[in-house]
Amino acid sequence: MSAMLPDWLTHRARALPRVTAISSGRRRGLSYAALYEYAVRQANALAEAGAAPGERVAAIAGTSRDFVIAMHATSLTDAIFVPLNVRLTAAELAEQLRNCEPAVVLCDKAREALATEAAALAGAPAPRRLPLPPVAEEAALVDAHDEDNCHSIVYTSGTAGNAKGVMLTYGNFWASASASALNLGLDPSDRWLACLPLHHVGGLSIPIRSAIYGTAVELHAQFVPEAVNRAVRHTDITLLSVVPTMLRRMLNADDRPFDGALRAVLVGGGPVPAVLLERATARGLPVVQTYGLTEACSQVTTLAPLEAMSHLGSAGRALLSADVRVDAPAGEAGEILIRGPAVTPGYYRDPEATARAFADGWLQTGDIGLLDGDGFLTVLDRRDDVIVSGGENVYPAEVEAALLAYPGIEGAAVVGLPDEEWGQRVVAAVVSQLPVELARVEPLLRSRLAGYKIPAAIERFDALPATSSGKVQRRFVREQMAERLATLPTSH
Repeated sequence: MSAMLPDWLTHRARALPRVTAISSGRRRGLSYAALYEYAVRQANALAEAGAAPGERVAAIAGTSRDFVIAMHATSLTDAIFVPLNVRLTAAELAEQLRNCEPAVVLCDKAREALATEAAALAGAPAPRRLPLPPVAEEAALVDAHDEDNCHSIVYTSGTAGNAKGVMLTYGNFWASASASALNLGLDPSDRWLACLPLHHVGGLSIPIRSAIYGTAVELHAQFVPEAVNRAVRHTDITLLSVVPTMLRRMLNADDRPFDGALRAVLVGGGPVPAVLLERATARGLPVVQTYGLTEACSQVTTLAPLEAMSHLGSAGRALLSADVRVDAPAGEAGEILIRGPAVTPGYYRDPEATARAFADGWLQTGDIGLLDGDGFLTVLDRRDDVIVSGGENVYPAEVEAALLAYPGIEGAAVVGLPDEEWGQRVVAAVVSQLPVELARVEPLLRSRLAGYKIPAAIERFDALPATSSGKVQRRFVREQMAERLATLPTSH
């Protein structure tokens, strides 16, 4: 039998009414009591608009207090929250709206036109702007949830095709938050800075975990490295979650040390180059690498703070919320498989995709990694991104890390292009303010990489195509590199 979990916001409003729940910039922070009061008002309005247990409430809105209030209000009605990526086109959003069939569509002022077009294309209800106006009638709100009930549907970023709606239950979030606290520790004075987009599980999990813990979340409407650096140095931020691109931009924004109250900077969203971790550590940022995915409520493995320097480059050991193994003989690279209470029950209205994703109860992540004898995981790359050249496996992240060690290269994406002789040839797209020539970079690369891993060509880009969570979209890089290098001679 499944267990009942208390509604997190309701419990915190009763137990910790005066504790700060949310702060954002210069606006006065909201206590848990105030946050609950706002959420109840919005829940009553949502219920009148059609939100009911099991119905979907879609949100096309940026990071804000209103967004977080809407999420909690949806829980109070026992409906399912569906945060959508505001960087998508109306047609892309319409595809996801058709999949989830929301009873209510929410938006903010800045995305009202986008939401209106997307809803019209999908045949969904016309969007309602946040915050919803108050209503007179009080709805029957809930104060507890079955752990197996779906809390939210989070669409994957779709780097390899159409996005799928990942169902995340109350039990999933509870297990993930509990395991994270056991690894990082929990301080009642914690303040977690949320600068990842809230439609991404890495961002969404921050206000959810904070409500479970009874701690504070600091909201930034968007990632601005200078603003994050100021917050880290001059406020009481103790925890921060970023992807490698964001960490690099923080370090490039200035050259001053970081000497604030931070006790951990979680860096995830893909393999993290060791040179980037070393730079951050040298500047005083307590970085801990983490590996996670939407299907597991974000974190799966995370370094413990005391292990960060002794296992630089590792994504840590499995948290209590997940079992992790690698589908390969001991000591060899293979696909990362996971299972446990934080793992999704499946994809919304897509039983075929769910069946393909699971084998004997293990979620097949599509990521490639290595497990050492002590259980530390090193993430190498996405399975679909591995380049096979002349029968040898080339992991793009390894080549990218070597490129990023070259002075002036700020970003790198390595892909494979078809090659008649070798099957695939390795090529690289880099972001640099200075000219980058293969002849100049090659000596450094050869000191770090085997010859078959050296790119046959390097092209300079103004920016690399990326998802809103900062993950490089290699399929677009591959297309653009193919166009540029259509006449490139083969080599190895």
